Amino acid sequence: MTSADLHQVRDPELPGQLLARERDALIPLLRSRPEADFALPTAACPGWTVRDVLAHCSAALLRVVENRFEEGVFSPESNARDIAERAAWSHVRVVDELERGMTEAGPVIAEAGGALDEIALGEWVHAGDVREALGAPGAYAGAGLEYALPLLAHVTREQGRLPLHADLDDMDEPLRLGDSGGERPPARYIGDAATLVRLYAGRPLRADGNGYELAGAREDELNIFG
Repeated sequence: MTSADLHQVRDPELPGQLLARERDALIPLLRSRPEADFALPTAACPGWTVRDVLAHCSAALLRVVENRFEEGVFSPESNARDIAERAAWSHVRVVDELERGMTEAGPVIAEAGGALDEIALGEWVHAGDVREALGAPGAYAGAGLEYALPLLAHVTREQGRLPLHADLDDMDEPLRLGDSGGERPPARYIGDAATLVRLYAGRPLRADGNGYELAGAREDELNIFG
């Protein structure tokens, strides 16, 4: 993958492609796990179990599919209500709803003109939260990375985030993130893609961490969900 592959204009199909790729990897993983695993805590979302994260994700995608965006949606209170509404569900039912959402939300997001793109990226990040809690490989990386990186680049540009050039271990050219139209010179990141995603998503870095370098910006300036 090179920076030329990372579209400078919005690709409306990209969020759906990311969700579909993650669906095909995550759903079979979840169906293979024992019920006890759904009660495991998640380090990235304090106070939430694996099941809670999945319930939040399935509820968010169902809102997209059904076009239900009442006032205060996606606030901490709204998220807590969505999780509580699914408290009596079996984990199988939660996974079924998540699979439906990851299948049906893509076309809706594509038609939204960019307003919902961040939801697809957030869903993929939450899948990483779940993978990490389960001790499964591919957290914030895996097959979906080829769709997640250009979507991350697009979202950071749309949000007007600080410009950053990322020299990633598995890319031939720098990944350019953020808004380069301002006066601030680009920050520089050198390291692996999964750690870059962790920084932008405000996720804990691995204790055995892959080393990285960040110059010209603070870590907390990168977080797009904080």
